[in-house]
Amino acid sequence: MSFLTIGHRGVMGVEPENTLRSFVHAERVGMDAIELDLHLSKDGALAVMHDADVDRTTDGSGPIAEKTLAELRELDAGRGERVPVFEEVLDAVRSPIQAEIKDTAAARALAEVMLRRGLVERVEVSSFHDGAVAEIARLVPGVRTVLISSRRQDDAVERAKKVGAATLALNIRRLTLEVVEQAHAEGLKVVGWVVNTEDHLRLVRALRLDGATTDHPEIRRAVRSAV
Repeated sequence: MSFLTIGHRGVMGVEPENTLRSFVHAERVGMDAIELDLHLSKDGALAVMHDADVDRTTDGSGPIAEKTLAELRELDAGRGERVPVFEEVLDAVRSPIQAEIKDTAAARALAEVMLRRGLVERVEVSSFHDGAVAEIARLVPGVRTVLISSRRQDDAVERAKKVGAATLALNIRRLTLEVVEQAHAEGLKVVGWVVNTEDHLRLVRALRLDGATTDHPEIRRAVRSAV
């Protein structure tokens, strides 16, 4: 069984997160897939940002949902990078992409792009929200989905089965062997996030995970040798 290494928001440990610079770097160092986050702008663009507002990662302030794409374009997202839209990432790199959606509205916008550009094979869709996972599965036949969970994991397997997710992405600091074994018994893959330290690598090996999301390029080789 192959092990998947996923670049978290590109390689955010060394580059501004969720920027084209970060995604290109992740592809260059050989990440198996690139993870990114999607929010809808005021005018319906799929803006690639993690937070609901722009304060932490840009020189601006305020909610993404209250800004047009043109307004987002004016912001510095780090080292002179601009806030990209999803379609730009698709064109900038060739790697498989794991796109995290925050709500059902983003699911509908993403579904339109996926169907128009034939992205079922290339793009896997993830979310913390069961409803968003179910919505993208309804809109895009055959899409691969990932249910993300952090604090509470005792019901994660049942939730994933209910919405048809093929993979669980679980907080490495809270993962237990019991949950991993339960998921594997149900045919689900388990990815740990975020794997950035030697202790995390030991957990990856001990728990026999199917993949890991990391912030750092150097983790790719180390995490592969740990499994």
